[in-house]
Amino acid sequence: MTTPPVLRMSSELLRLILDQIEPDPDKTVPIDRRQFLSVESFDRPLDSTRGSIRDIGNFRCCCKLFADVGAPLLFTRVTARFSERGLAKLEQLASWPHLARLVKKFSYLLPYFYRNPNGGVRMVLPGAGDALLEFDISSLRQKAEEQQQIIRTHKDERILRKAIASFTSLQFVQLLRVSDAEDRALLQYIRQHEDLRRFVDLEWAPACSHGSQTIGSALLHSNVPWSRFSSPMLSPQSAEFLATHSPHSLPTLAARLTCLTLHFDDGTDLDQKMSELSGLFRTVFTTAVNMQAVHVGFPSHRPLSLRLEEVFHNVTWDKLVAFGVQGWKLDAEEIVDLALRHKDRLKGLRLRDVLLKDGSMWKDVLARLRESMHRLEWVSLRRIGYARHFDELWLAAGAEVPDDPPPGESDSEASEDDEIPGTMLGSSTLTNGAIEQFNDQEDDTDSDLDSDDELGREANSMEFPPLNSPSTPATASWCNCNGKGHHDTSEDLDDDGTTVGVDGYTIPNFKRKAWEKWVIRRCPEHDEP
Repeated sequence: MTTPPVLRMSSELLRLILDQIEPDPDKTVPIDRRQFLSVESFDRPLDSTRGSIRDIGNFRCCCKLFADVGAPLLFTRVTARFSERGLAKLEQLASWPHLARLVKKFSYLLPYFYRNPNGGVRMVLPGAGDALLEFDISSLRQKAEEQQQIIRTHKDERILRKAIASFTSLQFVQLLRVSDAEDRALLQYIRQHEDLRRFVDLEWAPACSHGSQTIGSALLHSNVPWSRFSSPMLSPQSAEFLATHSPHSLPTLAARLTCLTLHFDDGTDLDQKMSELSGLFRTVFTTAVNMQAVHVGFPSHRPLSLRLEEVFHNVTWDKLVAFGVQGWKLDAEEIVDLALRHKDRLKGLRLRDVLLKDGSMWKDVLARLRESMHRLEWVSLRRIGYARHFDELWLAAGAEVPDDPPPGESDSEASEDDEIPGTMLGSSTLTNGAIEQFNDQEDDTDSDLDSDDELGREANSMEFPPLNSPSTPATASWCNCNGKGHHDTSEDLDDDGTTVGVDGYTIPNFKRKAWEKWVIRRCPEHDEP
């Protein structure tokens, strides 16, 4: 029998064809590029129900050759949810070594934990009126009982250890929060009816603590080559728990790190909580001698006021190429001192939502960076400003600082959805929902993910702007290079400490983009980004 022509095609050619359907997951953004945080660390996993994944799954059903060629497109990046269903799929994947060995990035999705010490899910209706009738009480009770059963039996810890040990190519671990429409609706209602918290509540801190502990334990008991960790919504309580219960384990984990990207999402008494974790940060950052990229961020509307070195402890990383902070009130010298410690290697510096304290000026910071940081290839200054303006707006004027974004409204928030079709490998069949529903979630589409707008969802998201940002508009009138070069001084930056954008406390968007180019000696009008 003659072999069909399509089966005589090389694996390389078939892979090139499939790349037109689904991008190659091995084509990751380099650490030193401006897009690294959004694309690799803080971006949500792609929608697992997208048509391209269905097409690849169907392609793999044809024959063993097609199954082998398509497998890396489906299993290089895997997500699993803390649930009976999600853990079962994760355990199933771990039982297939030929697929598990393909996993390079693992995202663990944690839901809010239901807290009902008084049997609250059963009692949620009394006195609440008709407004809660839209909630399926049996569904809420089932979720709570499922979570308690998983924790009581240590099922998640057992499966995570088995799965991560089977991911022999694992490089990146990501901890994310997930919520469905029912959870979001209930949380919103509870915020409006605080008395209901004695009956039922959804809490992130214990969920984050439990997930961090089980992931950390699984990594400690494995021999996989992971070196990158990211969580865009870490609870300070979870870090405190790790410091208290696993003091000897943290240095072991930290020594493996080359990239650490964290964003703390709890704005209540954040200065006090982070001050209490100062010793933990010292342990992690002094042990992580191989660090290449670091980001630590806080809510933009609740910026941290601690000094930079209360977190970073004057550490110098010999291999650091990208560094970022977000949501912080700082003095100019704090920024300059940390940057200059790494001037021989640092290629990227991200200072998003950083507000300078009284006595500091951005023109002085930028001048020092331009003068000394000759290896810098990009600087991100989105939504920088002055602490005085922020305080006047939110405090002196009596404005109320907004709550942290509700679940589902954060750019880093994933949402749950149904599964996708499966595939076949030899005689082993993955039925509907048993393949990338290891990738067990879907997230909202955000077509403006890399926008440079000052307002809207991008104002509080986590990403680095794209390297090819739009050219500064003509309103940046201080260009004097005449198309031949840029030779002005920091006094030409038009920074008097009083100019603010439409939000009332940050530098106008057109101006900060021009400043970014000036720091790395690019003309804001004529040089390519």
